[in-house]
Amino acid sequence: MATATAVQTKKLTFYTYPSCTSCRKAKAWLNANGVDYVERHLFKNPPSVEELLDIVKKTHNGMDEILSTRSQLFKQLEVDINELTVSQLLEMLSEEPRLLKRPIITDGENVIVGYNQQAMKSLLA
Repeated sequence: MATATAVQTKKLTFYTYPSCTSCRKAKAWLNANGVDYVERHLFKNPPSVEELLDIVKKTHNGMDEILSTRSQLFKQLEVDINELTVSQLLEMLSEEPRLLKRPIITDGENVIVGYNQQAMKSLLA
């Protein structure tokens, strides 16, 4: 595996949960490649509604890209998310970050959701 040699000019924000396997893989890759990042524990320091809106704007598939519909919590929801406004949904995600897919990595312009080594390499190119 090649080591990232490009000069990193943007600080990455890495939203993570330590017991998440994909988060641990992404963190190991970032560390192995000398990537500078700010780690944010999703449950202790969840993204604000404004941060989530900014993340969603940078995704390719909007809410579908960040919402963890396979999570146990999502399956237990007694709310039809299709009936929520974007603001209501973002508020719910900020208050209940277990509904977010993880990890989420952003450089302020791009967003990677999940462990995607190829996307992380591209982010550093």
